[in-house]
Amino acid sequence: MQNTIQQKQQGMTFIGLVLVIAAGVFLAILAMKVTPAYIEFMGVKKAIQRLADDPAFNEMGKKEIIQAFNKSAEVGYITVIRGNDLVIEKGQTGNVVTAQYQVTIPIVANASVLLDFNATTAK
Repeated sequence: MQNTIQQKQQGMTFIGLVLVIAAGVFLAILAMKVTPAYIEFMGVKKAIQRLADDPAFNEMGKKEIIQAFNKSAEVGYITVIRGNDLVIEKGQTGNVVTAQYQVTIPIVANASVLLDFNATTAK
């Protein structure tokens, strides 16, 4: 006598497995390409914070702030922004330095990722 009760198959199909693996690989590649831009941004934030932590920061002129940032950028391997690109303003409590820039990262063929970064000494 043949067993008439059949069990349903459970699990992932081969095509489903391939799609999941492809999505995982794509996300891994994307993360590997984007991570260096975020690491460099953290360096920019640290350089600006070093400026703000300097006791003489509020008495510094624009030229001195640019020179101090460029020195810090050189040590921190920052290449995306220079001291001349900073926005330096006099606020109510003293100097306010802002760095705003964009990074375009090519992903595949003509597809790219655009990242906007903004760091400031304003609190």
